[in-house]
Amino acid sequence: MIETAQLVQLLESKDAESWRRALLAIAGEVGFEHVMYAVVHSRHAQYENAFVQTNYSPEWRERYDTERFAYVDPTVGHCLISNLPIVWEPGAFATTGGRILYEEACAYGMRTGVTLPIHGPNGEVGLLSLASDTAPGEKFTREISQSMADLTLVRDYAFAASMPFAHPSGGEEVPRLTRRELEVLNWVMAGKSSWEISMITRCSEATVNFHLANVRQKFNVNTRQQAVVKAIALGLLNPEDRHR
Repeated sequence: MIETAQLVQLLESKDAESWRRALLAIAGEVGFEHVMYAVVHSRHAQYENAFVQTNYSPEWRERYDTERFAYVDPTVGHCLISNLPIVWEPGAFATTGGRILYEEACAYGMRTGVTLPIHGPNGEVGLLSLASDTAPGEKFTREISQSMADLTLVRDYAFAASMPFAHPSGGEEVPRLTRRELEVLNWVMAGKSSWEISMITRCSEATVNFHLANVRQKFNVNTRQQAVVKAIALGLLNPEDRHR
């Protein structure tokens, strides 16, 4: 299970290299030796202009880039049209180009893995790929299913934490939250549902959802989890102080 402190390390990274080390450390904890993180400003941007951080072997990266494999990579195509993770297995690489890509990746110790799509609130598109030399089969499929929720959380934190390095903007204005919005968001961080928060705060579930909708709008995000991640990144919430 991913520790909150590890995710916070991503958010507290002062530069791209420290962010990269934190991401690689988390990936290693869950059994993946190889990591690729890539984001472009929009789905229409050229892949060559992506913000990329990876520990793939230099030889494989050079070949991947030289052969422009990104334009035939099934995981890249999947991430352009879906929010759902794609698990690496032979069946996921059914096209001729995909099979060739998969066979070559295997030679570099990447036989199994998972790619999680990234779709940012301002049109950003990208992916987080985690791979290993583990043999494909029922055991890997079962393990990846059990860890998917944690990996999705890692993806969200990695994306939020990468923004200052991927799209430097000279600082971000901190949205102003009301006392009640901050209280509700704090309970979301603690893992409470809207109904549970309504019981705790003694207001209706509709009111809780109203406050959360306001928070999402102020933060320009799509989900309450993304709002929590952004609030932590901006210093509005502290995971160490969350309600137990």
